[in-house]
Amino acid sequence: MPSTMRTTTLPSGEAVPVLGQGTWKMGEDARRRADEANALKLGLDLGMTLIDTAEMYASGGAEEVVADAVAGRRDEVFLVSKVLPSNASRTGVPAACDRSLGHLRTDRIDLYLLHWPGSVPLAETVDAFEALKKAGKIRHWGVSNFDTHEMEALVGLPAGDSVQTNQILYNLTQRGPEFDLVPWSRQRGIPLMAYSPVDQGVLARNTRLEAIAARHNATAAQIALAWVMAQPGVIAIPKAGKPEHVRQNVAALDIKLTSEDFADIDRAFPPPTRKRGLEMI
Repeated sequence: MPSTMRTTTLPSGEAVPVLGQGTWKMGEDARRRADEANALKLGLDLGMTLIDTAEMYASGGAEEVVADAVAGRRDEVFLVSKVLPSNASRTGVPAACDRSLGHLRTDRIDLYLLHWPGSVPLAETVDAFEALKKAGKIRHWGVSNFDTHEMEALVGLPAGDSVQTNQILYNLTQRGPEFDLVPWSRQRGIPLMAYSPVDQGVLARNTRLEAIAARHNATAAQIALAWVMAQPGVIAIPKAGKPEHVRQNVAALDIKLTSEDFADIDRAFPPPTRKRGLEMI
C-alpha cells in the first residue's frame, strides 16, 4: 500500500484522489462480473476511492458492476458517471441520471459528466445538471472530451463556471493537450481526468519506458502512470480487472520520477510544439 494517497482539489474545494479506477469494458461478460467487482473492491481497500463509469459502458452493465463493488461502503466512494450526448437534453438528462442511479443502486452521483460534446445546446445540458444538483441527485457536474475552445464556451455560460473537471484522453503517446488545454485548465483550477493513462496497455510494452522502470524496480506501465500523476491537477483513472494490476497501479503512487527520468521521457515522447485536435477513443 502506498505511503499516502495524494489528492487534488476540485473547484468546489473538495479533495479527490489523483488515482482512481476506470471501468470501461467492464460489465460486458456476466462470467467476469464477480472478478471485476472484486478488483474494484481491492482498489477501494487500497485507497482508490474514486470510481469512474458511464451509462454507455456495457449499456449500464459497468454501473451494475460498480454497484456490486460499493455495496455497503457507498459513503467511502467518490462516484463518477457520464451521460451520453444523445441524452443531454432538458428532459433526457434527468431520465438518464435516474437510470444510472438505478444501475448504481445509490441515491446520488458525486460527479456527473457529459460524455462528449453533442448537438444539444450546452446551456440546456448545464441547466439540467444544475437542476439535478438542486434535487440532490448529483453533487457536482463536469464534462469529458472537451477541447479548449469548447471549455471556453462552457465557462462563458450562466452556471458554466460550476464545471468541476474535464475528462480527456491523456497519456505519453497523447500529449497534445499540453499545448493549450492543460495550461488553460491548470490556470483556472479545473482538474483534468486522464483516461487510458497507459494507452490501453500499449505503454506497458514500451522498451524505452522499461529502461526507466529498471531504475525504480518498477514496470513500464507504472512509469507511464507515475508520469501522468506527476502532472499538477491531473487525476489518472486506469482500468484494472485483475488484483495484481490493481496493486501495481497503487504502487505507482510511490514512484518519484527524477529529472533524468523526465528528460528521458521527453526524448522518447516529445511534448507538442503545435496545436492538435483533442483525440478520443
